[in-house]
Amino acid sequence: MSGEEELYYRINVSDPRTGKTKPVHLTPEQFRPFIGLKIGDIIDGSVVGMSGYKLQITGGTDKDGFPMRPDVHGGVRVRILLSGPPGFRPRKPGERRRKTVRGNTITDDIIQVNTRIVAWPEKEEGAGAEEAKEAAEEAKTEEQAEETS
Repeated sequence: MSGEEELYYRINVSDPRTGKTKPVHLTPEQFRPFIGLKIGDIIDGSVVGMSGYKLQITGGTDKDGFPMRPDVHGGVRVRILLSGPPGFRPRKPGERRRKTVRGNTITDDIIQVNTRIVAWPEKEEGAGAEEAKEAAEEAKTEEQAEETS
């Protein structure tokens, strides 16, 4: 094992249409546009090699595995009293615990960023619209054929 390990950042891109998530690994130079962004911000997909897409940041974890919370401001690690996710899942109703979490701003310590696709390329949307039109036309012709027989 070498003394210096290559550092990679992980961007999880989830597609709400298919329900699948694709991990993308970035070098520190490629990850630089994410630094300073907050949960809820929208970034162009070309940063992760998905040109034409728009990605919304939904969360992430730091190098020690502590989750980001949208209600904690800044990029700091703090211990707060939690009553629900992210960062704590209560086992009993009303249970609260003090847990360590990260703020909502991406810093160099954030290793994994979770994103969701909010806008697809125009070509892909256009193709889907054409297919929908064709399917609607086929359904109309089938209905007309049933009515005439």
